[in-house]
Amino acid sequence: MKWGEVRSEPLPYGIWGEAFIDKESRAQMDNAMRLPVSVAGALMPDAHVGYGLPIGGVLAVEEAVIPYAVGVDIACRVRFSVFDLSPIALKQRSGQFQKALMENTLFGAGKQWEGRHRAEHAVLDDPTWETVKFVRALKDKAYGQLGTSGSGNHFVEWGAFILEEDDPALGLKAGEYLSLLSHSGSRGVGFKIASHYSDLAQKFHPELEKGIRHLSWLTLDQHEGQEYWLAMELAGRFASANHEIIHKRVAAAMGLKPLLVVENHHNFAWKEALPAPSGFKDAAREVVVHRKGATPAGAGVLGVIPGSMADPGFVVRGKGNVEALNSASHGAGRALSRRAALNTITKTERDRYLKDRGVTLLGAGLDESPQAYKPVEAVMAAQSDLVEIVGRFKPLVVRMDGTGSKAED
Repeated sequence: MKWGEVRSEPLPYGIWGEAFIDKESRAQMDNAMRLPVSVAGALMPDAHVGYGLPIGGVLAVEEAVIPYAVGVDIACRVRFSVFDLSPIALKQRSGQFQKALMENTLFGAGKQWEGRHRAEHAVLDDPTWETVKFVRALKDKAYGQLGTSGSGNHFVEWGAFILEEDDPALGLKAGEYLSLLSHSGSRGVGFKIASHYSDLAQKFHPELEKGIRHLSWLTLDQHEGQEYWLAMELAGRFASANHEIIHKRVAAAMGLKPLLVVENHHNFAWKEALPAPSGFKDAAREVVVHRKGATPAGAGVLGVIPGSMADPGFVVRGKGNVEALNSASHGAGRALSRRAALNTITKTERDRYLKDRGVTLLGAGLDESPQAYKPVEAVMAAQSDLVEIVGRFKPLVVRMDGTGSKAED
């Protein structure tokens, strides 16, 4: 397929929570919608500036994939486990629950387990490690980082899941349940894949202007595009394995087994059917939907949308809104950049905010202060036509990387 030149004006796209979205994020989305491969898009209420495509941006393209529209942390995701135990146990055995987090999680850029702490998982036997030449050299890194978390806004936290009504589909009765929520991705593996294939894509498109060069694409009929797709999917399986190991280790340390597990990723590309616009007789066509910091929200699909280290998160069911490309936000979204947060929020202010909400923090940079985020309740209200709220998650014991980070969310 041959595409024309970059459009002089962007294609129209839906915006949710426009009052929360800055001009720079809109400009990035506009640039994405000028690409000749773009066919549809949407901007979620948690949107903020990213690399190439804004975080919270959803972009559908034809017969191509854009590495930086997936993101540098490929398959960054959340996993949520619910246990048959009251969250009151967190107060009764606070030391044990904190120890379970501290001894069975590892955070930080480049950090990896050593010796007996290293995990085993079937993902290490995935044949893609051998069939894709570039990822072959990343397998040792994957082994060391299996079951670990990154920096920035990545976390593992104990909390309370509050279910207001019986939910037969979940198999849970109304009540409050101890729960565990984690957020991280494919670590150094995903970063290396994203950087390598984005550089390749840019070499194929020297004609692109500086403002959109990071949105260079690979076609799905070229060798490099097929390689990236396989590597991206492998990074997705690796990221899922990370969460599985973290949850199993932390839960086992407390002698717990989950009643329910919900997991979804939000830095990925999917081949999906795009319905024809209303009033047209054309059949649905297959497109590649990039959700960069956006949660899949097809009809009936379960997902988790966290708030901040001290504000609630939500278990949701998608409503399948086609105009939003079956998507929703992946969190509250940043209101302040990391630099602005560090320059304006004091440790005293952050700690008072946490204390008022009964949250114990085991480590995080000031750039992750809850005051740096948009009001999550308002963000959820702005997407009520995208998802139905099933239950709320209240964070109570939070572990993050204590060094802070400039990493993309």
